[in-house]
Amino acid sequence: MERVLIHVHGIVQGVGFRPFIHKLVKERGLKGYIKNTSSGVELELEGRREELDRFIAELPDRAPVLAVIEKIETQYLSEPAGYEDFRILGSKTEEFRNTLISPDICICGDCLRELRTPGDRRYRYPFINCTNCGPRFTIIRDVPYDRAKTSMSAFPMCPDCDREYHDIEDRRYHAQPDCCPDCGPRVFFLDAGGNEMPGDATELARQYIKAGKIVAVKGLGGIHLACRCDREDIVNELRRRKQRDEKPFALMCRDVDCVRKICSVSAEEEKILNGFRRPIVLLKKKQPGLRHISENGRVGVMLPYTPLHYLIFGDDIDMLVMTSANLSDTPMMYRNDEAVEKLRGIADGFLLHDRDIQTRCDDSLCWVLGGAEYFARRSRGYVPFPITAGRELPPILACGAEQKASFCLSKNAYVFPSQHIGDLKNYETLENYAGQIEHFRRLFDIAPQALACDLHPDYMSTEYAQETAETGGLPLIRVQHHHAHMAACMADNGFDGPVIGLVWDGTGLGTDGTSWGAECLVGDYSDFYRFGSIRPIPLIGGDRAAKETCRVAFALLHGSGLDTSGIPNAQTCEAVLKAGINCPLSSGMGRLFDGVAAILGIKTLCSYEGQGAVLLEAAAAEDGGLYPAVLDGEPLRFDWRGMIRAIVEDMEKKTDTGLIAARFMNTLIETAVRQCTAAREASGINTVALSGGSFQNMYIMSRLPGKLEKEGFHVLRHRRVSPNDEGLSLGQLMIAAAKLGRG
Repeated sequence: MERVLIHVHGIVQGVGFRPFIHKLVKERGLKGYIKNTSSGVELELEGRREELDRFIAELPDRAPVLAVIEKIETQYLSEPAGYEDFRILGSKTEEFRNTLISPDICICGDCLRELRTPGDRRYRYPFINCTNCGPRFTIIRDVPYDRAKTSMSAFPMCPDCDREYHDIEDRRYHAQPDCCPDCGPRVFFLDAGGNEMPGDATELARQYIKAGKIVAVKGLGGIHLACRCDREDIVNELRRRKQRDEKPFALMCRDVDCVRKICSVSAEEEKILNGFRRPIVLLKKKQPGLRHISENGRVGVMLPYTPLHYLIFGDDIDMLVMTSANLSDTPMMYRNDEAVEKLRGIADGFLLHDRDIQTRCDDSLCWVLGGAEYFARRSRGYVPFPITAGRELPPILACGAEQKASFCLSKNAYVFPSQHIGDLKNYETLENYAGQIEHFRRLFDIAPQALACDLHPDYMSTEYAQETAETGGLPLIRVQHHHAHMAACMADNGFDGPVIGLVWDGTGLGTDGTSWGAECLVGDYSDFYRFGSIRPIPLIGGDRAAKETCRVAFALLHGSGLDTSGIPNAQTCEAVLKAGINCPLSSGMGRLFDGVAAILGIKTLCSYEGQGAVLLEAAAAEDGGLYPAVLDGEPLRFDWRGMIRAIVEDMEKKTDTGLIAARFMNTLIETAVRQCTAAREASGINTVALSGGSFQNMYIMSRLPGKLEKEGFHVLRHRRVSPNDEGLSLGQLMIAAAKLGRG
């Protein structure tokens, strides 16, 4: 007989790991104990050496589907302790914490069957869950993951639930959110004035929705606004109330068959739609339409992920608008009192519950590219699972940028990217951002030894980093925006570099004090240089040009020696440009997209960021044509003037707008390949990292990587974090680690 001490690190709490261990121990005839700790799970086992070795070898392959084993540490001890049986002990809180926390998980098949089975004691109970599903990250206050440290501490278990909870053979063994109608949270319905209405709360919400009313629905990580999507007048009323004129809404569909009524769904997309993470997936519309939902060629669709969602749909509602309940540019609401107060005049009713949400967490949003998620927003279902850095890192806080703000914290070989925060443009979002940083620091026991931020001095994230660094006496490392993008893609792929970084986005402060955004960089985590870009575009009126994109159209036409008389406010633009007042130069790829979209008449005044680029992509037809692509100078710049002249010539010939849009993007792809080829010849580097918000364009992403690979390049693209500014904090952190001598 021998005795072994085993520490298992990873997502091993709240995922049925201890019951799994108990069954495996019984199979092997072993004795000892298991307990949760602040750094994972600890086991001490006694048995024959061959059985102990077999047990350890089988752990990774037989673990529960929701478990993620990062590391197993074993230590054979000097002599047996004489254990008489196998026991599950109380959790152990340690001074050093290193546990990982599971994201929220959608309702499993077993719980869904019970939800729908008359006579089951949890029939139609909106909070049904088990070890394999339910809330995790959004209800945790602290670790280790025990009921007392979650929102469920307010709901003592009844005898029946307590019996299940302590039965090792039961599916709900040690399921911390376990509850039933007798002891758990309750759902209730309020009218527009905040008065509770008698009756079945879920059925009242269904009646309201069917009648064309807008209902606030409290979910896992926040509150949504739900309404019928089949009536344009109702959706337009929601737009009016929410002040969201044109930005697309997401839909929730009852099942994949309902999704297929409006969208094309590949096998890979169906798998991700139906997976336990349940993100919003951006799918191609089957035919033009649903413009009141989404004006472009795709619509974001998700499936129900909570029992409450399934009860709302029943078997007679196919699809609903399901959008975050928030006011313009503010975080998603998650508290009952806040919703009732601030959604007056927006929601006609409120389907709420009394289980507190500890952590706000919006829905994740992605495309499916190469059979996997390609994120626009990484949040519910994925956060707070870390990225493994492949090396030991010092504890660093990277503060991200301004748009699509996020942060990252590192500990040992892990990097913990935050959930979606939103644009840091107001106090409410900044307060949420700062609060989430503190929550992550507490959960993962991280005391940063350094901070990283963007070069831009006016970002709220930069100001936060400066104040935090000064208060704590910590070093602050300022990272150029596009270098951070490049590094984020490297880290996302576990690649140390060097690379050619092709980074396309709207804007970012360059090292020369100008606005960059269509960059071909060469470097690694430690350093970079600017190899290529595009001819700068004067932004007439500064930041106004990002919304009034007719100003960018004027600048492109004027710079190309073309007639500008057809551009709105042309005389004003010419006067401002001639005076050189508030006309900063920008090499932003996003601005080039905006300007071309405006020239084509697709969009001249944008109501949300990137609208022109999104609509230009949606307009594109299938065409292999190219426009002139001149590259010259140092850095090697794409001179867009010949392309703009050719676009105008096509317009004068009445060429279809879709063909022009395709040729424009084909030209950008061609210039990218030529820039990278020149960079390879100059540097000898053969790996290209693609990052930046402009690489959310699926026309380009479905073509550019293949063309680069055809030219012999090794291509890296984002896989675990977003290519937009939300993923940028990961790159900041890795650059900071390198500059501190630990990367």
